[in-house]
Amino acid sequence: MKRFFFLAILLWSANTRAQQAPALKLITCEGKAQGTYYLVKYLSADTTSMDKRIDSLFGVIDQSLSLYKPGSAINRFNETGHITMDEHMKAVIQKALFTSKATSGLFDITVKPLVYLWGFGVTKPSFKGVPPPDSIKAAMSYIGYRYLRVKGDQLYAAKKGVQIDCNGIAQGYTVDVIGHFLSQQGIDNYLVDVGGELCAKGHNHQHKVWSVGIERPSPGDTAYEPVQGLVRLPGKGIATSGNYRRFFDQGRTRFAHTIHPGTGVALHNNIISVTVIAKDCFTADAFDNPLILMGVEKGLTFIAQHPEYGLEAIYIYKDKDGAIKEAFSKGFKAYMEF
Repeated sequence: MKRFFFLAILLWSANTRAQQAPALKLITCEGKAQGTYYLVKYLSADTTSMDKRIDSLFGVIDQSLSLYKPGSAINRFNETGHITMDEHMKAVIQKALFTSKATSGLFDITVKPLVYLWGFGVTKPSFKGVPPPDSIKAAMSYIGYRYLRVKGDQLYAAKKGVQIDCNGIAQGYTVDVIGHFLSQQGIDNYLVDVGGELCAKGHNHQHKVWSVGIERPSPGDTAYEPVQGLVRLPGKGIATSGNYRRFFDQGRTRFAHTIHPGTGVALHNNIISVTVIAKDCFTADAFDNPLILMGVEKGLTFIAQHPEYGLEAIYIYKDKDGAIKEAFSKGFKAYMEF
């Protein structure tokens, strides 16, 4: 009888807590920022919109890292070769330098002169297409992450004329900043998407791990007419680099906006895209460009040889016969819903 009474109390207590707990609702915030879209989904009992607070986060980060914003910290550094970094710039610079060392310089934020030379910057060059070899050679004299010096909050250029472009990493950082903001508000279940770079935590409104779509080739595809694949993100970040976002075609060659820091030449290999999963979007975004420059075999070998970075990836590429293929790192398939 006592055991039954005790069980009844437990059931009553559990039911009372369930009745007292406010129902979580799916809230969606969306808009435009950093030259692209953003979409934030989260579960909360409070339906008050966070659009304005999220927009303000974009504004603060843009004031630090946007090349499109006059007077931003990054533009002031590029003008003077010195800046006192705020917390956002410092975090991004430190991550960039770490990734540069980890990839033997394949990731390098000093590529700004090359990005502009190839026509992918804020301002366009006077010519269109592949730059002249002498122009590439001249720009290469300012390329090298080792020209950057960090002393506390101070960032210096060790050579006059060295400039930086953080667009290859800042978006992933922004995704994680928004995710951290949501966590600070007591939100444990969310998905943040900024221009296709994403992070997730917890579960969705169906009590399932958040899933996101990625493009995969159809079997036997030769024209790359992709089908949608789903990837689960259990507390992870995901980022994609590819030759289909910003590019130009010259002859039969497609040149994409990712620039090889060692050669000064825009990406023009057989890879369509690489999608990277990591512990956070910041890390995934930092490594997706180096991995696409490495190519399929070297990229997958790099991931296998460096488990400390926690990377998994899927490559979509054309083989020598022009067929569209995909290749995975060892652990990537565990995230996929086939």
